Amino acid sequence: MTTKIARQLNLITDRLEKGVQMGMASDELYFKPRMQVINQDQIDQIHCATLDVLERTGVDIPHEKALERLSGHGARVEGDRVRMPSWMVEDAIRKAPSRVILGNRTGKRTITLERDKTYFGPSLDCVDYLDPRTHMRSRFVSENVKVTAALCDTLPHMHWAMFIGMADDVPPDIADRVIARYAMEYCEKPIAFCSKDTASSKDIYEMALLLCGGRENFDQAPYLLHYSEPISPLAYFDLAVDKIIFCAQNSIPLINSPAPQAAGTAPATLAVTVVQGNAETLSGLVLHQLVNPGAPFVAGAFTTVMDMRTTVFSYGACEMSLMTAALAQMAQHYRLPFFGTAGATDAKFCDAQAGAEATFQCLTAAAIGSGLVHDCGSWIDHGSVASPEFMVLTNEIVDAVDHFMRGLPLTEESLALDVIHCVGPRGHFLQESHTFNNFKNIRYSEIFDRSILDQWKAAGSKTFEQRLQEVTLKKMEHRPEPLPEDTVKILDEMQRGWK
Repeated sequence: MTTKIARQLNLITDRLEKGVQMGMASDELYFKPRMQVINQDQIDQIHCATLDVLERTGVDIPHEKALERLSGHGARVEGDRVRMPSWMVEDAIRKAPSRVILGNRTGKRTITLERDKTYFGPSLDCVDYLDPRTHMRSRFVSENVKVTAALCDTLPHMHWAMFIGMADDVPPDIADRVIARYAMEYCEKPIAFCSKDTASSKDIYEMALLLCGGRENFDQAPYLLHYSEPISPLAYFDLAVDKIIFCAQNSIPLINSPAPQAAGTAPATLAVTVVQGNAETLSGLVLHQLVNPGAPFVAGAFTTVMDMRTTVFSYGACEMSLMTAALAQMAQHYRLPFFGTAGATDAKFCDAQAGAEATFQCLTAAAIGSGLVHDCGSWIDHGSVASPEFMVLTNEIVDAVDHFMRGLPLTEESLALDVIHCVGPRGHFLQESHTFNNFKNIRYSEIFDRSILDQWKAAGSKTFEQRLQEVTLKKMEHRPEPLPEDTVKILDEMQRGWK
């Protein structure tokens, strides 16, 4: 053994004995793969540019009570235009919590949004449904909510859920609440919701309190978080402001995530689109923290580009992932939880394009640490189509990403130098107990095939699409633990009272 190798092995042994760690257990040397798209100088410059936008240009907030509160705490208000001084924005950032806890329907804490932790989940509000049996598109109805919610419940790498569809078969005035009811009934995981107004938000919140056992349990591990959007560029409508205030007052975690489109609702360059998106989400934070300092808030912005050949708001553009990554780094700089985007596609079906775009997005989201990552496997064709098959495929992609993000932990067991020494040159390791104890750490897929051609033929010559369909239909049979009958009756009574 050379002196250099001996020194390196001694260093590793010393670190293991001292319990030096970089992310996991004390007996491991662990490095989480990381990516950065902007450096500290750029972060500082984006922050200063954001403050300039909020202080010099400002945002439109047509809401009398919000304007009174903002004006009374230092903002310059002229009509509906609100200009926020830099100290006011930075004060809101300091007051907001650096971590947001979410729990499932039973009250168990399952998500801790902080630093660069990443959790994937499907998105919401699709208008069409792609049936995995027939591969035909139809309008999304309330029965599809039950199916997609239950599917999300059983997919282990979908860590949380959204309502996914629009329920075209119920009256529009109560559709958001019907969707919420079925999503909570058929999925135990934390759920992000949106609503048409504060009255709907209140009804959805009351359902959540019923299911999780009351306000005290909810506050310990919120089962719901609310999704809200400013209107790019730099504007709010009054109902959205109502909901920001309602969530702050009740400590319901709030996502404030605009959707600026470079060359459309934002300037054409990526850097300034990031600045605008950052300014839009932080403007909501200022009001939110004035209403209730320390209330849980999740920053975010769905930044993408206008495709000039089609004029679409692209869900598959690589620039979307780049700008989202930059905003995630800004949130980490502010010590704010972040609402990221990955696993979406501009493809019309669950095809090779969909898989390629979802894989690129999910890997970059995990490597940057994009927090609560939405759109995973539920948004096809520019966010208009929900596909159970795409959800299952993206769950597989996220599983592979999770394995990759574990890196190469170094322990005495994983280095296994004694095993190499015992077997020696020209041997094999198949019969070693170390192999038996560790081979299951390798990832095996239900969908991706690794067999040779003859084995594949013997197993039925099933294409990837056929295997994906079979696995999807099997997983769609899942239903979570049913709610107690008394609880269902109360939900029925609530629904009859909705107007």
